Amino acid sequence: MYIRRAKKEDMEGINKLLYEVLMVHHNGRPDLFKADAKKYTDEELAAIIADDTKPIFVAADENEEVLGYAFCIFQQHIGNNILTDVKTLYIDDLCVDETRRGMHIGKQLYEYVLAFAKAQGCYNVTLNVWACNESAMCFYEKCGLVPQKVGMEKIL
Repeated sequence: MYIRRAKKEDMEGINKLLYEVLMVHHNGRPDLFKADAKKYTDEELAAIIADDTKPIFVAADENEEVLGYAFCIFQQHIGNNILTDVKTLYIDDLCVDETRRGMHIGKQLYEYVLAFAKAQGCYNVTLNVWACNESAMCFYEKCGLVPQKVGMEKIL
């Protein structure tokens, strides 16, 4: 297994994993997440793959099968009235194929993203986790992440 930037040829494998992530969220919050939907159209996904400000990294096997991915987005608030202009790499989505979990692929993807962010001069790496996704929260805590902020809601 190795990790690299995503290519257009990876779209089928990425789409499969995007569906897996959607179903985790749908099962946890069916009031918010649709079933049997895609986060991105193929055109949107192709544009993201080509966008250097939104790098996607894939873990692939020797047959180029996508085992996992990390969608990232560079963020910086230059000239903001209250925020410093630190450069952040935001992990928008990290997923490992459900049949490959427990093989440390997610940990390797995360560590790859950290090294990439550091090489790009980032101050930090951030991400959001839905409270209903307890396994992801546990994974990120084991990776050393700590809460930065908490989103709260009251359903009416």
